[in-house]
Amino acid sequence: MPVKTLPVVLAVLTVLGPARAADECPAPSNAMDDIIAVLEKSSGCDAAMKIFQACSFGTSGDIRFGAAVETRCEADFAGRLKPAQKAGYRRELQACDRKYQDEAGTMYRSFTAFCRSEVAQRHAKRARIAAGASR
Repeated sequence: MPVKTLPVVLAVLTVLGPARAADECPAPSNAMDDIIAVLEKSSGCDAAMKIFQACSFGTSGDIRFGAAVETRCEADFAGRLKPAQKAGYRRELQACDRKYQDEAGTMYRSFTAFCRSEVAQRHAKRARIAAGASR
């Protein structure tokens, strides 16, 4: 295995390996629409992320799963962001888009989807913490 390929393989195993071993995908099949339906019905942002990790393909198909997670997580915070916070959120998403844009291969689209989902999950967590602190 070429030395240049090793970091990519390790990254794939880091993202996909533990999640697949620890949790089984709760969708009734590996069909993309079934997985999307389970993501959309998840109990919250963190649950959606766990499902994404368990059901991911490690390919460009993960773009749709990641978008569903983003939408699920954004429900927790998007309406409450001030303009500067919205701009910051968009910048973080764009950083994910740029991170692997020059890389060839569908696994890099998966990495981008996970990056974007993690950004949304972080913002949702911050919103939950802020809501708890304001009570």
